[in-house]
Amino acid sequence: MHAMITRRLEAELMSEEDLPLASYDVLVQLAEAPERRLRMTELAGAVLLSRSGLTRLVDRLTRDGLVTRQACEDDARGTYAVLAPDGLSRLRKASKVHLRGVEEHMTGRLTDNELTTLTRLLDRLHAVDVPG
Repeated sequence: MHAMITRRLEAELMSEEDLPLASYDVLVQLAEAPERRLRMTELAGAVLLSRSGLTRLVDRLTRDGLVTRQACEDDARGTYAVLAPDGLSRLRKASKVHLRGVEEHMTGRLTDNELTTLTRLLDRLHAVDVPG
């Protein structure tokens, strides 16, 4: 089900906003981060991409004007990915498509009791210590 819903959400984001789900995820992570920025290594972990995969994705987002890069003040080797104003604007538009899809393909198909149960189960799974 996860794969099927993910494919549907991806198709809708691409069709309506020309934005891949992985790019949307990066924009969300940056929007929720302090100062709307994250070190590249933190961002890679948050979006479950390899460092090289994230680098390529951030390159594309930078080229599109949605993200900028910023050197770390305290670590010359470190780099931040920073949400650009156009990235925030694009995220706000795309989030309408994404949230509508989540409602249509998942949460809207469940009763309030089922949603409560699902939330409890996901919270329990999230609490499990996962290596790395």
